[in-house]
Amino acid sequence: MTEKSWYQLARTILRAGGPPVPINDTLLDLIKLLINEEQLKFLLNFRKPMNLDQIKSKINLENFKLNEMLNDLMDIGMITGIPSRNTGIMVYRLVGFLPGLLEFTLMRGETGLKQRKIAALWDKLFKEEAIITQKNYEVVMKAFKDAPPIDRVVPIDRQIDPPEDMVIPEDDIRKIIEKYDIIGVSYCYCRHLKDLLDEPCKINAPRKNCLSFGRTAKFAIDHQFAEQISKKEATKIIEEAEELGLVHKAFHIKGDPTNNELAICNCCKCCCGNLQAFYSGTSPTHTYTSYIANINENDCVGCGTCLDVCPMNSIELEDTTALVNEERCFGCGVCASTCPENAIELRKTGLRKVFIAAPKVSLS
Repeated sequence: MTEKSWYQLARTILRAGGPPVPINDTLLDLIKLLINEEQLKFLLNFRKPMNLDQIKSKINLENFKLNEMLNDLMDIGMITGIPSRNTGIMVYRLVGFLPGLLEFTLMRGETGLKQRKIAALWDKLFKEEAIITQKNYEVVMKAFKDAPPIDRVVPIDRQIDPPEDMVIPEDDIRKIIEKYDIIGVSYCYCRHLKDLLDEPCKINAPRKNCLSFGRTAKFAIDHQFAEQISKKEATKIIEEAEELGLVHKAFHIKGDPTNNELAICNCCKCCCGNLQAFYSGTSPTHTYTSYIANINENDCVGCGTCLDVCPMNSIELEDTTALVNEERCFGCGVCASTCPENAIELRKTGLRKVFIAAPKVSLS
């Protein structure tokens, strides 16, 4: 296969969804590390989701070879096979780069030479993407702002009740867990990436605490990306995450926060891919939320605890009193859960988007 074919597959994967990723030698080297030329040729047919009959109409393979090809590519994480909610027929989809392929390549917790090469290529790609962003700052920020958010922040703590007519997605993470009979737990790809780069988590957060639900969880469990756990075990993982001040981020079907959840990540400031991309000037923070932090000035003693834990640096001290920059707050609740004076509550705002442009950073 020619270099043009590898580039064509990368373009097709980009069209599968997610934020823009530069198609360069690093990205092509990553794809070549994951699949062979026979698999490349097969995947070039995946321009849209297909069921088995549709695949057979495009690709001339015996049933055994076809099933083997599909299973191998699902085991790699290049495609997913998930039954349609309406018909129950298995639908195969090409996986996007972010979210998607990044997680699948690292969520088993493997530590071999191949995994270290994969981690190094992702790290190199992110650094190259930061340079592209900074050189084309205004254009890139506008592109991200025009695109929909890919996740939703679910708060750790909630204390202020909303007006009765306010409609928002489910925000009690324990009730989210209760909705699903199939729950999977995987390695946090962010922390595992850092481990493979010999940059371990600064707070030593659990490595295996990313949750998936329903049909997505079943796929991940069937292809050994996740281990099935009980609702009780999932709740324990959430409680441990909250004690460490991790941010809950939910991913929804088709990116729509009114749809069911696909997965929940528990993110730390030092490892989270999204937060690291923001700090490095690679991409903005763009998320859904339904909360905002509210500080009781009478109770605040200006200790600064909230400044240290806020992932978006949205709190500052003014005359020994903490103040929230509401344009930067995405309502995670970490400040409320760690405030020693109980001076912070979360106020429901109704579902809203929070967009915070990435900082301009030096490229030297």
